[in-house]
Amino acid sequence: MKKFPSAQTILLIISAFVALLTWIIPAGQYASLSYDNSEQVFLKSSEGSTQKLPATRQTLDELNVQIPLENFTSGAIYKPIGIPGTYQRLESNPQGFFELVQAPVKGIVETADIIFLVLIIGGLVGIVDKSGAFSSGIAWLSDFLRGREYILIITTTLLIGLGGTTFGFGEECIAFLPILIPVFLAAGYDALVAIATVFLGSQVGVLASITNPFSTIIASDSAGITWTTGLDGRIVMFVICMTTTIIFLLHYAKKIKADPSKSVIFDQKQQMENMFGSVKTDVPALSIRYKLILLIFILSFVVMVSGVIMLDWWFIEMTSVFVFASILIGLVGKMKENDFIHAFTKGAGELLGVTFIIGIARGISILMNDGLITDTILFYASNFTAGMGKALFINALFGVYNVLAFFVSSTSGTAVLTMPIMAPLADTVDIGRESVVNAYQFGNGIFNLVNPTSLVLAFLGVAEIGYDRFLKFVWPLIVILTIICMVFLTISISI
Repeated sequence: MKKFPSAQTILLIISAFVALLTWIIPAGQYASLSYDNSEQVFLKSSEGSTQKLPATRQTLDELNVQIPLENFTSGAIYKPIGIPGTYQRLESNPQGFFELVQAPVKGIVETADIIFLVLIIGGLVGIVDKSGAFSSGIAWLSDFLRGREYILIITTTLLIGLGGTTFGFGEECIAFLPILIPVFLAAGYDALVAIATVFLGSQVGVLASITNPFSTIIASDSAGITWTTGLDGRIVMFVICMTTTIIFLLHYAKKIKADPSKSVIFDQKQQMENMFGSVKTDVPALSIRYKLILLIFILSFVVMVSGVIMLDWWFIEMTSVFVFASILIGLVGKMKENDFIHAFTKGAGELLGVTFIIGIARGISILMNDGLITDTILFYASNFTAGMGKALFINALFGVYNVLAFFVSSTSGTAVLTMPIMAPLADTVDIGRESVVNAYQFGNGIFNLVNPTSLVLAFLGVAEIGYDRFLKFVWPLIVILTIICMVFLTISISI
C-alpha cells in the first residue's frame, strides 16, 4: 500500500499547480486605493503609477467606493483595497522554474515571525520535558481526570473557540499542542482528538466570528457597514457551530476510548507514545519544584494571550515571553548550561518540519501575486454571481468564497481583497451587505477546515499525522457545518 504524501510534498505539488495556472489564467489587476496617514491623502495605484487624491467622501463617491471615510483615516482599513469596476488585463507574468524554487524560500522569509515563535515554543517544551515536570504532571492529571476525561474536550474546544470568534486565534494555537497531546494521550484518547479540539475549536470560532478584528470587523469595514450589523445572527451561528463541533468530537472520542482500534490513526499509537510519552507508573511525584516549573510554563501562555488581547502584542512580544520562560524554568530546574542548550535545541528541532510547512504554504500566495492572477480569479468570481436571485446568489457566493479560500487562505487578506468588489453586489439583489460578510466568513471558514494552503497541515505536522487521515476523520463534520451555513444564509435573507 502506497503511503499518502507528506504535508510538505502536498504543498510543493500545489505550488507547481499554481505556477502552472499563471501560464493559463490571464494576468490582470484592479486599481487599488490606500490611505497615506503621513500626508493624509489617498493613494490610487494602477499599472505601476501612483496618484495622490484628496482624502474626502467625494473622492470615495467618484471611485464608487462605499466605505466610510473614517474607516481609512482611523486605520481600520490598513491594506490597499481594490476599486470596483477598474479591473484591467495586464501583460502576462508567468512563474517559471526559478520562481517556483524561490517561492518556498520567500515564504519562509515572510513568515519568519511565525516560524521563530513555533521554534522557540518547541525549545520551551524541550526544557520542561528535560526537567521531568511534564511526566510528573501528566501522570497526576491522568489520575485526577479518570472517569471524566470528556471535560478536557469540552473546555479546550470552547475556550479556544471563544478565542477564535473574538480575536482570531489561529497560528498561536499551535503553541498549545505540545502541552495538550500528552495530556489527551494520558486520558485515553488519540493525538488526533487533541489536535482537533485545538484546530477545530479555533477555526470554527473564526468561521462563526462575532468580534474577530481580522475577519468580522475588517470585512464589515471593507463592505461599508458597521461590524455590529448582523451581530445577533453571528452569535446564534457561533453557538450552533461550536455545539455541533463539540458533540462531533465527543462522539469520536467516546468511540475510540471504548475501542482504540476505531481510531483513524490506530496504527500510529506506538509512534505517538514515543513522540509524546505515555503514562508511566515510575515517574517522580509532583514535587513543589515541578509544580513551580509547570506554573511558569502555563503562565507564559496566559501572558501571551493577555498581551495579544489587551496590549496589541504580536509575534515578537509573544516569542520573547517564551524565551524568558525557558530561561526561568532552566534556573528553577537547576539545569546545567549544556543540558539546557541541548534540550532547547532538541525541542526546537522537533518542530522544524512544521515551520517548513508554514513557509511553503505562504510561498503559494507569493506565486499567485507575482503571477498577477489573484485579481483575475476575483474578477471572474464576481461576474459568476451576476443576475442571480437572492437565495441562489447568497449560496453561490458562499461557494465562491470556498474556492477563493484555496487561493487566499488569509481571512484578513480575503476580506480586504474581495469585500470592496463583492459587497456592492448585494445591492443589486436587494439584500443587506452583512449577508455578503456572512457568506465570506462561512465560505472561507468551511474550506479552511481542510485547506492545505492554510493551517491544517501545520497542525497535523506537529504529530506527523497524514492529511488523508484527517480528511477521513473530519468529512462528516464538514458536511454538517456546510448544511448549517447554507440554511442560515438562506433564512437570513428571507426575514
